[in-house]
Amino acid sequence: MRAIPALLILSLLALAGCSRSSDVYEELPNSSLAGAPRDEVPESRMDAPIARPVTIGEDGSRMDACGGLGRVTRAGSGGLPLRAAPFDDAKALTSLSEGQHAYICTRSLDQKWLGVVVPPAPAPGEPADGVDCGVASPVERKQPYAGPCPSGWIASAYVRSIAG
Repeated sequence: MRAIPALLILSLLALAGCSRSSDVYEELPNSSLAGAPRDEVPESRMDAPIARPVTIGEDGSRMDACGGLGRVTRAGSGGLPLRAAPFDDAKALTSLSEGQHAYICTRSLDQKWLGVVVPPAPAPGEPADGVDCGVASPVERKQPYAGPCPSGWIASAYVRSIAG
């Protein structure tokens, strides 16, 4: 009687050896097998296309899309970088000059970064009420900013709140 279970186990092992278990690995993308093709990986976060859009409408549908207005202070000679995401290594989109205004729409969780929308500075001799960025009135729901003005993230230590 003991020979039958042993014979059964041996035949099951023989059948298992006939299956092609490598088929599964060949179908997996970016498998860790030696020689498998890999996606390109940037060398640093600065090279990576990381961006976090500025969210407007966080105060609700009865309040302005961006709840505050700030003025850039201590910008330095190169200006204050407007970044694509709320961290120092994020791509600099442009720079803001000393005294330039920005609508404050959101904040990072640690409060070190402000998500802002930047109205264009008026040209010399032009009136200050130029382009409408679309954030001084309510929006129906919280959403990423997709208006005509530049938006991004600036370090909160360099912005002084002047309204809101």
